[in-house]
Amino acid sequence: MIETHLDKKRQTIKLGLIRSIPKLFPGETFRALFSIGTGIYCVLENSAISKREVEELSIMMREWNKKADVIQFLFKKDYYYYRVEDVVVKTLHPVDLEPQNAAPYRLIPFSTGFIVDFDNTREDGDKPYMPPEKLYEAYCLRQQWFKNLELELSHDVNAYITSGHGRDLINTGEAIHEKHISLIADMITRERRNLRIVLISGPSTSGKTIFTQRLLTQLQINGLKPRQLNLDNYFLDIEQRPRDKQGNYDFDSLEALDLPLLQEHTRLLIEGKPIEAPVFDYVAGKRSDKTQSVHLGTDEILVIEGIHALNPNLLTVENRETLFKIYLSSLFGINIDPMNRVPSTEARLIRRMVRGDMFRGVGPEQTFTMWPNVRKGEINYAFKFQEDCDAMFNSSLIYELNVLRPYAEATLQKIPESSPHYEIKTRLLDLLAFFEPLESSTVPFNSILREYIGGSTYAPEKIIKIY
Repeated sequence: MIETHLDKKRQTIKLGLIRSIPKLFPGETFRALFSIGTGIYCVLENSAISKREVEELSIMMREWNKKADVIQFLFKKDYYYYRVEDVVVKTLHPVDLEPQNAAPYRLIPFSTGFIVDFDNTREDGDKPYMPPEKLYEAYCLRQQWFKNLELELSHDVNAYITSGHGRDLINTGEAIHEKHISLIADMITRERRNLRIVLISGPSTSGKTIFTQRLLTQLQINGLKPRQLNLDNYFLDIEQRPRDKQGNYDFDSLEALDLPLLQEHTRLLIEGKPIEAPVFDYVAGKRSDKTQSVHLGTDEILVIEGIHALNPNLLTVENRETLFKIYLSSLFGINIDPMNRVPSTEARLIRRMVRGDMFRGVGPEQTFTMWPNVRKGEINYAFKFQEDCDAMFNSSLIYELNVLRPYAEATLQKIPESSPHYEIKTRLLDLLAFFEPLESSTVPFNSILREYIGGSTYAPEKIIKIY
């Protein structure tokens, strides 16, 4: 797969939009908000855009895509600077200088803005577009909270820190998380009559481990009795795992789990019968001889967390009302400026890189080598089921790149100039430079960010997965 922010031919389209929107809508400017499905959700700065106006913009963009020699690279400093006809544009990532080379795309009206959709299978325009409504709602909820606090861009966050209010910023970010976790716990409580299983899924470094523990606490406050079943303990022994096309073990595949045993165990638990749950030995890469006795009382609910938790093939449960599905996203909502967003994948990569280097024995270069397969796994096994959730939680924190910056910079300095990953090092350092460093000592010990910088009440760093 290709990341939109790293595809020069896709980035060219952004320049075309920045140039075209003021011409078609005088007084308006382009604003890129966040990735949604296979595209980017965009709006006008000051007003909504209608379906008819999106079509007019599409026509203007198609004409612009036929032009040549209209983009000139100026220089690279904090941004890449380009001249597009009579407009100087600054972007975080390089672009292709020829509009004729722009990647296939189409503009789709959505909500008060439009989606720049890059799905090549829809080039003919006939395939219907099913926008991820719940992902959009999760983003909008977070953005509304940010607007209430007058925090939308990196310089807003930095101003808090430089004025000596960094602790307030941390408290605000954590309060947003706690409020949302509490709301989800209340939703589950209202469904307690029929509910038997809570399923929690999300991509890599979305904070599933600590989110789950904090949700368990909120459920207990509400009078529920949650019992957790660790999905990782149902892994098959490593030699039994399926292999990918290259002959390597596919650790992310649903078939890497002992599905018959898992399905039998969940059925027995729902029926009130005890089970002996397996215990997986990560160091040996196989199931341990030990087991764990688990019994689900009539007043208890089962909580299962893992990348496959929302996959409809994971469990054989006939009544959907007995399930409550939660999807964790990490939509980093603080952008650099209205035209340059911070890709959520970059923020998650920084999380994974810091944790790997500090606690997993995985250096930054190994993290970067593994990242394409990680992305492939979450696209195949997590993203496609996100809209089937009953609740979506945005695990990003308003201050996280500020706290992660010193850790990430120290880790990135381990990559030599001769490394094939040196370009990634430079790209991430450039991004982090937009965020004022923030001392981590006041980050609460139950914060999701503690999963990556250490010191968590819930996820001791000594637990290392090696196989």
